[in-house]
Amino acid sequence: MPLEVRPLAGESIEWDAFVRSTPSGSPFHLLAWKRAVEQSFGHRPHYLMAVGDHGIEGVLPLFEVRGLLGGRGLISVPYAVYGGICARPGPARQALLDHATGLAKRLGAAYVELRHRAGQELELPTKSLYVTFSRPISGDDEKNLADIPRKQRRMTRQGAKYGLRAEFGLQHLDDFYRVYARSVHQLGSPVFPRRLFGAMAQEFGKDCELLTIWKDGRMLAGVLTLLYEDQALPYYGGALKEAFGYAVNDFMYWELLCHVAHAGYRVFDFGRSREGTGPYNFKRHWGFEPQPLPYQYVLLEGGSIPNISPANPKMRLAVESPMTWTAR
Repeated sequence: MPLEVRPLAGESIEWDAFVRSTPSGSPFHLLAWKRAVEQSFGHRPHYLMAVGDHGIEGVLPLFEVRGLLGGRGLISVPYAVYGGICARPGPARQALLDHATGLAKRLGAAYVELRHRAGQELELPTKSLYVTFSRPISGDDEKNLADIPRKQRRMTRQGAKYGLRAEFGLQHLDDFYRVYARSVHQLGSPVFPRRLFGAMAQEFGKDCELLTIWKDGRMLAGVLTLLYEDQALPYYGGALKEAFGYAVNDFMYWELLCHVAHAGYRVFDFGRSREGTGPYNFKRHWGFEPQPLPYQYVLLEGGSIPNISPANPKMRLAVESPMTWTAR
């Protein structure tokens, strides 16, 4: 039969199986992320499948989102660092793009945002605001330690000397959220609601882990990690400023790297950052090299690429206000 683009009907194990079978898939393409976003924010999903003679040839997860600064967009995928079209070589990629463009017009959306992790050979406006950091890891702690530059390598050992202790387990999710919210707001970034973290833990199950760092019975830092195929993605994290003198972040991420490496994961994905920021420099100091994130856009009616960077003064005011964030 000819290639047909159709909406996802209900839950489909074929969708997740397809995502996991393609190099451009990510945990944010999975239906677990769809359910977590729906439960947490109520955005309307538009999940598209390109289906041919041999089954699914491509998928495109989209959410209809009204941004904090106004305007409606179709985003793939909100609250995620990766998204966009996930397809096999062939016509599915263009078919999904054409269908998404038509859908955006019907909904009155100003743009379609595709958070591609790598280039998709699509002639579209591209924003290079972010880079991402990932690299292979070994099951050998000494080899992983040797991959960290000497100065930062020394910092990974400091935490133990200060009496820091690592603990894995989602039982501390409420305490972690308070640490996360305080630290992220101080950075000028949006603080997402507690229900998102609970939904992630529920929907991803064993593929969502929480690491918390303690000293003298007090939580100082934590990171919520998504596990996908052979990859570990520390996704939401934070640390109290007063703990920085204990090298708490170096200790925490070293403990996490060792933990996931021993569990058999072979890629450590440090996630996205804006160039020149503190998180960007931290990852560089760990020996990770930046890789461009080519987010691409379909702009309707002569619109422009939306500027939702925390560096945007309007966004700064929004982050500091008591308003609830609705898009990312």
